[in-house]
Amino acid sequence: MSAPSPPLRLPGTAAVLAVLAVLLVALGGYGLARASDGVTVRHVTVAGVPMTEVRAAAQADVGRRPGVVVAHGFAGSARLMRPLADTVARDGMVALLLDFAGHGANPGRLGGGGRGVSDRTLAADLDVAVAHLRGLPDVDPERIHLVGHSMGAGAVTRWAADHPEILRTVAISLPDAGDAAGARPADLLLIVGGAEFPDFRRAAEEAAGQRGSTRRLVVVPGVEHISVLFAARTHDEVAAWLPSHGGSGARPTARLLPAGLLLLGVGLGFVPLTVLALGRRPARPRPPAPSPGWLLGVAVVAAGVGAVVAAVVPTARLPLAVGGHVTGFLLVSGLLLAVAGRWSPPRAAAAPLKPGPAAPVAHLGRARSVVAAVLLTGYAVLAVAVPIHLGLTSALPVGARWWLLPVVAIGSLVFLAGAERVSGGRTARHAVVGVIAVLALTASAVAGLAPGFVLLVVPLFALLVVWQVAWAAVLRRAGAPSWLPPVVGAALLGWPVATTLPLT
Repeated sequence: MSAPSPPLRLPGTAAVLAVLAVLLVALGGYGLARASDGVTVRHVTVAGVPMTEVRAAAQADVGRRPGVVVAHGFAGSARLMRPLADTVARDGMVALLLDFAGHGANPGRLGGGGRGVSDRTLAADLDVAVAHLRGLPDVDPERIHLVGHSMGAGAVTRWAADHPEILRTVAISLPDAGDAAGARPADLLLIVGGAEFPDFRRAAEEAAGQRGSTRRLVVVPGVEHISVLFAARTHDEVAAWLPSHGGSGARPTARLLPAGLLLLGVGLGFVPLTVLALGRRPARPRPPAPSPGWLLGVAVVAAGVGAVVAAVVPTARLPLAVGGHVTGFLLVSGLLLAVAGRWSPPRAAAAPLKPGPAAPVAHLGRARSVVAAVLLTGYAVLAVAVPIHLGLTSALPVGARWWLLPVVAIGSLVFLAGAERVSGGRTARHAVVGVIAVLALTASAVAGLAPGFVLLVVPLFALLVVWQVAWAAVLRRAGAPSWLPPVVGAALLGWPVATTLPLT
């Protein structure tokens, strides 16, 4: 009888991270599984509009209940607004979430020919949602309310103004006071984050100052445009404004916190998975290192040119709001970085290469690298898509997103390959290139070269860049070939951009 194979031994740090990752994933998964306690959910699609009905799971027979349509903002989804829907459902109402055209699970197009086109599209989707809610057997058709955030706040406010039978309306982060001009809608609650851009605060204040109506303005301190949706004060104010039957209270972070644990767990799990996929390899020799001043100058020029050219390259015409511009920026900047990296003046000579292995072993190493690339890239997709989809907003491709996904990924790949080359595989310098790219995108939006919504996307982009820099460092330490960090990183950057931004 042959002796058993020796057990696989991970290096100490990787083994500890593997255990910690499993614990965090388990805790996050358990929290997400319990997030819907107390409510029941039903998904329907009517006239092409995906909708989600949310009700209290156990409630005394109170006859027909008030109904509330909950509408998301630009680049949001029904999933982003789910905590608010849970709150109003637990307070005795029937909540109905919808995905506007071009958002979430809706493969339609929002309309890119101007604000009027988008307004008509949003109003048509609200027509479908309100009609469906009124037709539900447990909803009182005479007691319908509307709640919206950002773009959705403007949409529900305009809809309520045209339909005086709507009893009460909540506008969170209303973008334009003109949407609430005049005395209608009469009963309007305006909520705005204390850390939002000043324009949102001014819009809320102007709308609240209209005469001839019952309006209330609430400024939630310490939150910005997205986090205002997860503030306890926001949920309390919404529940107080709408008719309540004494529910079990708000749990605004019931999905967000477990999703954060899940995200941290899969992030840490990348380390032991890399060790398993690549084995024990000597760290690969790094190319000559250019001077820091040269690197900084090249990164600034590449990002600056990319920010200017991104507005006119063909990617800016992709049917993906903001995402086309970001893709063009990454593509142009990456090409310039790659060219500069090829002709960079070295500061120090490269480390001498050790004699390589025999040809069959080298071939085996290349094959293992390809297998590792497939495994780690697939893991990257799951690591970024699953926590976002379960805990924040829709992150699954539908409709045109399926072909937009590889286009955005290619732009991300070119940028990351250029950053890898110009930084010489050094983590600190790679991070500098990423920081400059984030600053350039921000500056281009402020200067009007990029869509203004880029300013709201930049925090997510910055987080993804930090994530990619960390994982790239792990791959380098494991001796991965120089092309592998950009390939894995392209999944991290490309997937959220292609699946969360609106189709237009």
